[in-house]
Amino acid sequence: MRGAASTLAIDVHGLNKRFGDKHVVNDVTIQVEQGRICGFLGPNGSGKTTTLRMLCGLLTPDSGSGQALGYDIIAEPEAVKLRTGYMTQKFSLYEDLTIAENLQFTARVYGLDRRRERVDAALERLGLASRRGQLAGTLSGGWKQRLALATATLHEPRLLLLDEPTAGVDPKARRTFWDEIHALAAQGLTVLVSTHYMDEAERCHEIAYISYGRLIARGTAQEVIEASGLITFHGEGPDADRLSHELARAPGVETAAAFGAKDAFFMVNGTTSAVQSMIMSAMNAVSPIIRAATASRRAGSVSTQRAEYSLTMWRSSATSAPICSPSRPCITAGGWARRSMTFPRLACVCAAP
Repeated sequence: MRGAASTLAIDVHGLNKRFGDKHVVNDVTIQVEQGRICGFLGPNGSGKTTTLRMLCGLLTPDSGSGQALGYDIIAEPEAVKLRTGYMTQKFSLYEDLTIAENLQFTARVYGLDRRRERVDAALERLGLASRRGQLAGTLSGGWKQRLALATATLHEPRLLLLDEPTAGVDPKARRTFWDEIHALAAQGLTVLVSTHYMDEAERCHEIAYISYGRLIARGTAQEVIEASGLITFHGEGPDADRLSHELARAPGVETAAAFGAKDAFFMVNGTTSAVQSMIMSAMNAVSPIIRAATASRRAGSVSTQRAEYSLTMWRSSATSAPICSPSRPCITAGGWARRSMTFPRLACVCAAP
């Protein structure tokens, strides 16, 4: 393979694409090492699909440059296509053909040898052998995704581009699909996969986040969390769903979402001290039934009197003001530090030193 000396399967710089007056992809630069799984995240309409289509040679960038598998994505798109598997967001195989017929058709399009052998192997690998005679249009969403993956990998590509492959698929089918993705990556296949599921993003070796056509974050999931500076509060108490609705309108609150009638989550940006002050003021303003919490420190323990609302704060470890200290230890997980508090008095509820 040309470019074998390079460890990069994707190496593109300054990609731009416009449709009319809309700048869909804006100066995107991204590199992905061979054999890595890179999650491609972003809201709908952020430019993920357009970027994937430029990387596999289906769209020509308005400007920018780059290579996929050592081939120029602008000058040599056909060479890129032959060595890349692309799974579209919408099921795009022939629904009036059987599973086996779709695979056989794909094998002929790519001019593959040993077609029967390759098709049989793909059917076995993805658990489709017992359904080989079933019409593709009668498959459920999870089975359609398996067939689409089998088709995208039938010609043994070195790069696999997946556009929201598990959207609308049940959790068990998603797990099975991702187990296969990791098995393929272990064999040296490079994967760039767009997704909206955060649990899937955490299964990637690294992630890239695009918004309004611009790449705004890149790294491992933990690195992106640590650099975010986000502070998240988890509040519990009576009628917390109504409280979260009021908090959502408070200055400085980015989001406030209720989960059931008791729990609510509040996500805000800022330094620890500023956020604590803002949240306390907001809660006091919108919820007059909050009672003061008291906390007393005893030898070897910390005890609290239950408040009307209790609160747990999670923050990224890169947030400037610390919330942990040797005398007030925190629980850390996945780049986040946790400390529990009660309102309106911000008393630490944590393990004894």
